[in-house]
Amino acid sequence: MRLRDDWAFRGLVHQVTDDSVLDRLSSGGVTAYVGFDPTASSLHLGSLLQICNLRRLQDAGNRPIALAGGGTGLVGDPSFKDAERPLLDVDQLAANLEGIGRQLERFLDFSSDAGARRALLLDNANWLTTISLTDFLRDVGKHFTVNQMVAKESVRSRLDRDDVGLSFTEFSYMLLQAYDFLRLHLDYDCSLQLGGSDQWGNITMGAELVRKVTGDAVAGLTSPLLVRPDGRKYGKSEAGNERIWLDAERTSPFALYQFLLNTEDQMVSTLLRFYTFLDHEEIRALDESVRTAPSERRAQRALADAVVGFVHGTEAARHAARAGEALFSEAIVDLDERTLMEVVGDAPSSTVPRGDALAGLDPVDLLVTTGLATSKSEARRFLDQGGVYLNNTRVEPGTLIGVERALHERYLVVRRGRRQLHLVVLA
Repeated sequence: MRLRDDWAFRGLVHQVTDDSVLDRLSSGGVTAYVGFDPTASSLHLGSLLQICNLRRLQDAGNRPIALAGGGTGLVGDPSFKDAERPLLDVDQLAANLEGIGRQLERFLDFSSDAGARRALLLDNANWLTTISLTDFLRDVGKHFTVNQMVAKESVRSRLDRDDVGLSFTEFSYMLLQAYDFLRLHLDYDCSLQLGGSDQWGNITMGAELVRKVTGDAVAGLTSPLLVRPDGRKYGKSEAGNERIWLDAERTSPFALYQFLLNTEDQMVSTLLRFYTFLDHEEIRALDESVRTAPSERRAQRALADAVVGFVHGTEAARHAARAGEALFSEAIVDLDERTLMEVVGDAPSSTVPRGDALAGLDPVDLLVTTGLATSKSEARRFLDQGGVYLNNTRVEPGTLIGVERALHERYLVVRRGRRQLHLVVLA
């Protein structure tokens, strides 16, 4: 399928300076770039859309450039931010760039075997930190008026607020990004910049600079920003509004899987198009499943399988799926300690002396102690009805719970009914 048709189906094009660029991309041979902000040592779920776009371009025979903002990261992009970002020191920026570079190598083909499609990983510090201030002002600044720059929505949104200003440092950011496009065009024949819709002003400035300096026509293309049904920006967790990271140490494959599995029905069809490489017929079938059998969550499972598999590998995706299923099955005993803690991490917990467990814990007392029953008589009734489980195995009335039942020698997962969990830690 032509890339133009695929992107139309997926809704990946929000704005484009020259619609014909989609035909050129469909034919292959175009060099295109995306800039990645090095404010952290890991990219996040919000970054993944542009990573997928670069991958789609490469698969269609084009050359992707992933541009790490080692130079622009020293300034910080003000686009639609409520306040100025803290400036990073050089050492932190270098560490962030190294982490981002390692991640990007998992998603794009940087090998010589890719030939003309070979991806490039570049750092704009190579030119932004070496050009003199006077040269920059003469060669770049002279092509734009302050009137043009102030008119950009990303700048105006800050200037229109009484409580937040805009420093000259941030104001200059769009000129730096425009110069990136010029350098990439001159040095690598790059003719397309991709980004989110919040980057439209910066992207068009770059295309204009290339035209004014070289006379060449280059293009810019943005994809829609993802917003949840309640208006919040997509890609942050419910708890603490923390980002969902692509680094397994910061957001585990299990946590990523669960985040995607809990996607709202209103969003899942869009995410299947943006974040997966599933074919159109499969996506349409999953759309239909959301309409006819939403409780089965087939679309959400397909999304979680595909995204975790892309980010962390198919085995990690299978493990994350099994871990989620283990929450209500006897397979919970096979989980490693870290995954177990993630699976039951939101459950209330309490501590019981290990010595008590050595003598054997009375399940009636344990239910009352953990708050899963309000009285001993209620606890006995729950046990008689077969509704009490230890590590997802039914607890028989009158059976003591010994320390040998503890997972990893210290955890007892007590459950009443389908959903009421309590984690007992032996200390």
